[in-house]
Amino acid sequence: MNDTAALPPEGRSVLVTGGNRGIGLAVARELAARGDRVAVTHRSGEPPAGLLAVRCDVTDEGQVERAFKEVEKEHGPVEILVANAGITRDRLLPVLDDDDIDAVLDTNLRAVIRVAKHAARAMLGRRWGRMVLISSAVAFTGSPGQANYTAAKAGLVGLARSLSWELGSRGVTVNVVAPGLIETDMIQDLRPARRREYLSMTPLGRAGAPEDVAHTVAFLTGERASYITGAVVPVSGGLGMGL
Repeated sequence: MNDTAALPPEGRSVLVTGGNRGIGLAVARELAARGDRVAVTHRSGEPPAGLLAVRCDVTDEGQVERAFKEVEKEHGPVEILVANAGITRDRLLPVLDDDDIDAVLDTNLRAVIRVAKHAARAMLGRRWGRMVLISSAVAFTGSPGQANYTAAKAGLVGLARSLSWELGSRGVTVNVVAPGLIETDMIQDLRPARRREYLSMTPLGRAGAPEDVAHTVAFLTGERASYITGAVVPVSGGLGMGL
C-alpha cells in the first residue's frame, strides 16, 4: 500500500503525535520507510531511533508551538499530520471524576484540534496537506467504563468532517482511522473477559497489529487517496462495522 511513486524526491515532512510506541511508532516507521521525513512527539519514554523525536505534551499550547517550530527547522513545514496521541482513564460514569474527564478530553480531542490548527496554517499556504486523526472502533460501538474516551474519539469524526469543508478547496484532506482491538500497550490492562468480549464482536476473531493501521495511514496520506476526505476508515477486523 506504499505510495512512493507519488512522493517528491525528498519525501514529505510528517509529524506523528504520540509516535514513540504502539500505533504511532508503526505509522512513523511506515512513512519513513517510503521516504518521508518523519518527526514524532513523545511526552515520556525513550525516543525511537532513526526518527526526529520532539518531546511535547500536546495538551500544552506552548509546547505544541515549539514542537512545530522544531520540526519545521529540521524537516520543513509539516505537510502530513497524524494525530495519534491518546490516553485512557476508564471508570464507570458514577465514579468518573472531573480530572479523568478533563485529562481524556484534553489529550484525545482538544489537543487534536490544537495540532490540526498549527498544521493547517502551512498546509493552506502550500495548497497541499494530509491529516489523519486516529479514533477508535469503540467510538461507534460504545464501551462501558469509557464514556470519556468514546466521547472524545467520536468527536474526531465531527472535527474531521468540519475540517474537510474548511480545508478541502486548498488541497488538504482530513480523514479518520478507527482501529479496533490492536496489540499495543494500551490493551495490556484489559481484563481477559473483556478481551474475549471484544474478540467475540470481531468477525475476524483476532486482534490486529499496529502495522495494519500504519498501512492504512500510508494510503490515506498518499496521492492515490487524493479524492478521499471526511472518511472514517475502520481497521478493526469488522468490529463495529456498519455503525
